Amino acid sequence: MNNLIIANNIRTVDFLKGQKITNARFIVKSRAGFITVADARDFEIEGYNQHPERLINGYKKGALQTVQVQLEGSDYYATVFARQGKKIHIIDEMILADLTVGTINSLFSNTDLYNQYQYKAVNASSWASRAYVMNEPTLAV
Repeated sequence: MNNLIIANNIRTVDFLKGQKITNARFIVKSRAGFITVADARDFEIEGYNQHPERLINGYKKGALQTVQVQLEGSDYYATVFARQGKKIHIIDEMILADLTVGTINSLFSNTDLYNQYQYKAVNASSWASRAYVMNEPTLAV
């Protein structure tokens, strides 16, 4: 895995590295303002293992509050993403490594994840660029 470059004050956890997700739970704020819990569907789990960014980009802007995952061989859920308002309390390193500028700009532009200095630190040049892993410079044609 590539090394993370974190230019802002994002607290990370490292639960997903080398682990397989067997279930996921999402704590979401509804349009009416109520908090609700949604479990991942069985066919989505493989996608979460291949692309951890999918854990946080499946809901509308401002709706997702917390993501918890159950790892293989465990009966318990571990929190891999938690936010409260504009503050990101924790995010897993595997999610950060897979996170793109486009996901941040469209869903988390009012949170701690959005930071132009962070984008510059990793040579991000488009919405498809990774936001926390160094991107290869693009050649001008």
